Amino acid sequence: MADKNRTFQLVGAGSSSAQEKIEKPALSFMQDAWRRLKKNKLAVVSLWFLGLLIVFSMASTIFIPQKSANSFDSKAVTTYRNLPPKLSDNLPFWNGKIKYSGNTESTDAYKAQSVPKNKKFIMGTDSLGRSLGKRIIVGIRISLLVAIAATLIDLIFGVTYGLISGYIGGRTDTFMQRVVEVISSIPNLVIVTMLGLVLGNGITAIVISIAFTGWTSMARQVRNLTLSYREREFVLASRSLGESPLKIAFRHILPNISGIIIVQIMMTIPSAIMYEAVLSAINLGVKPPTASLGSLISDAQENLQYYPYQVMLPALALVVIALAFILLGDGLRDAFDPKSSND
Repeated sequence: MADKNRTFQLVGAGSSSAQEKIEKPALSFMQDAWRRLKKNKLAVVSLWFLGLLIVFSMASTIFIPQKSANSFDSKAVTTYRNLPPKLSDNLPFWNGKIKYSGNTESTDAYKAQSVPKNKKFIMGTDSLGRSLGKRIIVGIRISLLVAIAATLIDLIFGVTYGLISGYIGGRTDTFMQRVVEVISSIPNLVIVTMLGLVLGNGITAIVISIAFTGWTSMARQVRNLTLSYREREFVLASRSLGESPLKIAFRHILPNISGIIIVQIMMTIPSAIMYEAVLSAINLGVKPPTASLGSLISDAQENLQYYPYQVMLPALALVVIALAFILLGDGLRDAFDPKSSND
């Protein structure tokens, strides 16, 4: 007969405290989102690229002012006009040679137009002899300024409107949503044209036109999320403790939907950049001689057959910037989604 007085021995672990030990460190929501974002290499590369691009755009105002990119010497137009990109004599595409229509061999444009030997344009020049590289830098700066300014207005007004509409509900919500529907039904081109008549074609008119209708999608999304979160237990607990509705909406509901708002912003910025480019392409954008990426593409369209680099380079910059924002937005969407974690 077995000894009933024998003590029970735990198998598989040294002690009960070792079994209860938590091996994985506790992470906050933002720390967990950053950990998952780092696994998306394309999103991380896009984040670094956009960060460096924004810093470069701000710093370039010192070294490449807008006046320097817009001005040209009328006496030297025939010497510097339509020069192809040149960095070295041995690099393809960047060797300063171009094959004109009807010629079988490439021509050294710098030699043919008697350009001084110490003069090189990495991205070539336009039809007035202005450096295309400087104008692309200014164009990137203006496109980012327009997109970020319009997105900030969208963020501030759209989020506030959606929170108030969703949390209060009832007749107030119904009235506020009808206002959103009326504004959404107005075509953007009508707004841009009217603002252009009042303010003139420029950055201010573009920012206002994008912000005037752009905030409605943000307001709808925030309102839908607020309707869902206002019935959660932590909101009911806050009401029981006597907190004001505004405090509950902005201090309790808003932090819980901030991840989705950030993702929405990352998707709004490339849309605003493309919208500004389209407006500039149809002469409703910034005033000449100031350049944006859209106006550079529009001005060079007539020379596409003869000088394709004048269209390719600003179009490539526009596509790369928009693609970086889209890839970062996709990465943030996966990072802020708790269901995407496989841990």
